Amino acid sequence: MKKVELLAPAGNLEKLKVALTYGADAVFIGGKEFSLRSKASNFSLEEIKEGCEFAHRLGKKIHVTCNIVMHNNDVNHLEEYLINLEKAGVDAIITSSLFMVKLCKKLTNMEVHISTQQSIMNQEAINFWMSQGADRVVLGRECSIENMKTFRKNTPIEIEAFIHGGMCSSYSGKCMLSNLMVNRDANRGGCAYSCRWMYDLYEKDELITKRKEDYFKMASKDLCALKYVPELIEVGVDSFKIEGRRKASNYIACVVKAYRRIIDNYYLNQELEYDKSINDISKCENRLTSHGFLKGNVSVEQMSYTIEETLLKAGEYIALVKGYKDGYVYLDLHNKIEDNTKYLVLSPIEDDYEIMVNELESKETRQVEYTKKEIETVAGKDVRFKCDKVIPEYSIIRLIK
Repeated sequence: MKKVELLAPAGNLEKLKVALTYGADAVFIGGKEFSLRSKASNFSLEEIKEGCEFAHRLGKKIHVTCNIVMHNNDVNHLEEYLINLEKAGVDAIITSSLFMVKLCKKLTNMEVHISTQQSIMNQEAINFWMSQGADRVVLGRECSIENMKTFRKNTPIEIEAFIHGGMCSSYSGKCMLSNLMVNRDANRGGCAYSCRWMYDLYEKDELITKRKEDYFKMASKDLCALKYVPELIEVGVDSFKIEGRRKASNYIACVVKAYRRIIDNYYLNQELEYDKSINDISKCENRLTSHGFLKGNVSVEQMSYTIEETLLKAGEYIALVKGYKDGYVYLDLHNKIEDNTKYLVLSPIEDDYEIMVNELESKETRQVEYTKKEIETVAGKDVRFKCDKVIPEYSIIRLIK
């Protein structure tokens, strides 16, 4: 049996390396052009090249999103951009444009994956894109497992399905609320997430939402398909996609590691440990989750109409480990850290464990030596501490809950 691909998001190089280190088989990223999620950091061509070299050393792949709804002036420089992506080592592009499919196949040897922006929900749509040279279709997030079974029986093309992350109140992102309210085009990367805003609700002229807790929003719960991994593998889905290019490294590490464990244990015929994986993901989620459309049309249970959500504190993600040398762990600090304090380590190679932070030191910008000073809450601050245990690069330091 061909093993399913675990595909993770990455908004910058750090996140790309974290995703692949924690077990993703491939990563999807956005370039500076032609990509949705314009508020993500996005990659220059030089960074794409570095990311591809890192991935290929691990035997893994890089997919680049080219999935904006193109206007006339977007066509300029497209040929050059596609050629440069291939030169950088990109394995596949993700697009919703028939023109881009044809151009990519004509000019390069990269695979072409059809974006979820096409809302592919039926066999004829799959057949059409296959006839145009597509190598893979990314199904709409509104697709059920039963739909996937039918598609798999009737088509040889690769099928990619979302398994985790944000859903959308509109079909596969085709939303105009953001354009209407704040002139930010959701289909060109500028979504303002208007569906997650809090609204007053009226019945004729009478205000219904008179208290803060009554405020209404139009959003759905996030998708979490951990318990459906075996069924989706048996259906024959080729790639499992995690959403979230704007998410932090902490989120990517937690989610990828949890799905990696479930997938590997399935193929090894070992206990799947759902509770452990769900608990791990709970350390990084900031919204409620459900199974989305996997079991058919959604009910109120899959929606998130009120503000009653359990949000995690940002301070629980303390730091990313940059390396270990001569008995010191080196950190890229994201939140305040204290000396003589226990923290939790999320590791890419073993189960979580606790460590004691001792002899904490920091190095200011342009400073050569580390000094024992009070560590302030400054993202990116250069920090180290003494530790007998070798903590590998890209480990995550978190508060103990």
